[in-house]
Amino acid sequence: MSPQCPSRAKVVWFAVRCRALTLLLQAVFNLLIPDHAADAFSPPRLAEPGPWDVLVEQLLGGLSRWDAEHFLFIAERGYLYEHNCAFLPLYPLSLWAVARGALWPLQRLLCPRSLLLLSAVLLNSLFSILAAAALYTLGRVVLRRRAVAFLAALLFSLSPANVFMAAAYSESMFAFLAFSAMWQLEKGQSWLSGLLFSLAAGARANGLINAGFFLYSRGKCFALQLQVGSGSVRKLPLLWKELLSLASSAVLMCAGIFLPFALFQYYAYVRFCGPGTDLEQNIPKPLLELAEDKGYRVAAMDGIKPPWCSLRVPVVYSYVQDSYWNVGFLRYFELRQIPNFLLALPVTLLGSWAAWTYVVANPRHCLTLGLERRRTEEEEKPRDGFCCPAAFVYVVHATALLVFGFLCMHVQVLTRFLGSSSPILYWFSAHLLQEHEPLLWSTGTDNPTSGKPVLGKSPSSCGRRTPDNPIVRLLLNCRSITPLSKSILGFFLCYWLLGLVLHCNFLPWT
Repeated sequence: MSPQCPSRAKVVWFAVRCRALTLLLQAVFNLLIPDHAADAFSPPRLAEPGPWDVLVEQLLGGLSRWDAEHFLFIAERGYLYEHNCAFLPLYPLSLWAVARGALWPLQRLLCPRSLLLLSAVLLNSLFSILAAAALYTLGRVVLRRRAVAFLAALLFSLSPANVFMAAAYSESMFAFLAFSAMWQLEKGQSWLSGLLFSLAAGARANGLINAGFFLYSRGKCFALQLQVGSGSVRKLPLLWKELLSLASSAVLMCAGIFLPFALFQYYAYVRFCGPGTDLEQNIPKPLLELAEDKGYRVAAMDGIKPPWCSLRVPVVYSYVQDSYWNVGFLRYFELRQIPNFLLALPVTLLGSWAAWTYVVANPRHCLTLGLERRRTEEEEKPRDGFCCPAAFVYVVHATALLVFGFLCMHVQVLTRFLGSSSPILYWFSAHLLQEHEPLLWSTGTDNPTSGKPVLGKSPSSCGRRTPDNPIVRLLLNCRSITPLSKSILGFFLCYWLLGLVLHCNFLPWT
């Protein structure tokens, strides 16, 4: 049997080309467009830049804007300022390790910041490519449609959150860890999945919600076992034994996921709430002046404990989000924030539409939370594609992130928040393109049990005349594709490009 056209190798190759184009365009835009004087965290450069440092800044400086300054600063100086604690440690530690390890031969040519920026570009390029491959593999397992999974992975390489996948942000690392963990859980590799989810929670705080995947998996397993045995006489002790076994494994896995976040909160408590040390004597004067000028709290500076140290549960992360960035329930609902709500409108509509489509297609499955065992012969053959039963937990996860982000966060970050945390944005977009774009239809099927038209299956799709890549095929025929396809591709490509233009020049973006 000849191999099918969509493959992981093609996903990786497309992701590599997109990443190379991203790096090239950000360098061009950064050189041609003057930087905006933004009121953002910008620590002083303590070392005199050499010629190679100037070259690195010219080529890659656009990837060190906004929050990237925090990650680079933490990797170089540690958690010196209190508000740095809003950024979890796994990504800065990784930057430090690569700069001190793989890039150690360049230490004589580049200053520490340039080494860290180069490390960020290398790491994020690798993680974004691996995340695309992981999303493709996950899609094949969950959706059971190779072509839809292939198209979704290609769309991930053109993500609206693309600039954050390339810049010195933790989005690429988190996407790779989260998608890989989901895939391992689907395969039944619970412990490996738990380890990956735990690492993801050490990169971004929203990784904590991934514990819900384990809770749902164990709850579903017990519910199905209970229904299988409902028709026969079962001993009560056996049921309790199964329940305790599943509950204990779920608790252990969730504790493992929460552990990195909890350890970091303890570290911050010791650093900022403990007795004063001589740390202040080791802080360079320009950094102390910056703290005094901007009102930043420095670790162990004057022995005065911050307010959060006296809380019953002293969590620095939520305090920093509240005090420094005014993050909270409905706090962003102001007239002057309307432009940011408009910026988040496309991903909000896509996420809401995805949830509605799934609920309408599977009302009983949603009402029973997917815990009811299929009984009829027709139900024993579950549908594939986006509306398949296996996608339920991912739809719930994405909807929870969407609602929380819309109500409690700076709403413009929804695009990268969902784009790096959930596969639903890409699966649903690929589903819409497949269902409504005749250019992608063929007479073949992606699954013997499915009668739906699929993409990439006709003989010509792997030939010389028709582009093998469905994204390229749609772009080459952009005048003849449906308005829906134009809207989806327009959203992905416009945000992909605008993010590079605006973010890389210190202009506001998502």
